[in-house]
Amino acid sequence: MKPTPFDYTAPRTVAEAVALLADPAREAKVVAGGQSLIPMLNMRLARPELLVDIIRIPDLAALTVDASGALHIGAAVRQARAAADPAVRQGWPLLAAATERIGHPQIRSRGTVCGSLAHHDPAAELPTAARALDARFVITGPRGSRTVAAEDFFVATFSTAVEHDELLTEVVVPAPPSRCGWAFEELTRRHGDFATVGVAVLLERDPGTDTVRSARVVFSGAGPAPVRLRAAEEALLGTAVGGDALAAAVRAALTGLTPSDDVHASAVHRRETAAHLLVRACTTAWERS
Repeated sequence: MKPTPFDYTAPRTVAEAVALLADPAREAKVVAGGQSLIPMLNMRLARPELLVDIIRIPDLAALTVDASGALHIGAAVRQARAAADPAVRQGWPLLAAATERIGHPQIRSRGTVCGSLAHHDPAAELPTAARALDARFVITGPRGSRTVAAEDFFVATFSTAVEHDELLTEVVVPAPPSRCGWAFEELTRRHGDFATVGVAVLLERDPGTDTVRSARVVFSGAGPAPVRLRAAEEALLGTAVGGDALAAAVRAALTGLTPSDDVHASAVHRRETAAHLLVRACTTAWERS
């Protein structure tokens, strides 16, 4: 199929883009890399009257680390650029690893980090990584700018806190603790496919006790948004990530995750796979801490 007719414009400022999105005369959609929107247009799952292309807005192209050590990723930053950036790979290796799992190089060379986050497929890698890393989302609209925490940003499948007349302009990722190990694991049917289920793990090692000081466990493909499993985190705290702690974390995954059945996998299969991936991710993250 081919898309229904639409107009196209490429504004050069955020203010101009927001004005176009807020125009009540016609429905507008934001496009940057187009790796999600263009297939939806072709299948006529989306029928906007206007495409607002933000990729040429200079203010959205920034990829910087501020004085506090936080990473700022503008809405026009492509996934391949973020994954290859030395500062990202050194300071936020979980984010780099998750980005490298997205599709294929051709997709990452066009797709943007913020585009994937705003699209919010709950099986995608970047929403899960953003939730694990406590990212903050800067949203700009006709009423000004606001910042939304990751736990409030992802609402449901293909739904976020961004309103129809607003634009996700940047994602801000705070610096992780200095002694923090990480791991990102997922199961896919084929290379480049969306994951059946995945998990991001961050473990901070306490140098005084050589045990887990803080933990973050977030799953993809286990619900309509990234699922933070606090019961698994609590099972790991104060431990050296040994057999008993991992067994308790597995029990938390098997009882606490409530994925749904679909054509790709049953809920039982997803839960059991999630538990298996959790053990592997926790072991790897602890070794890296």
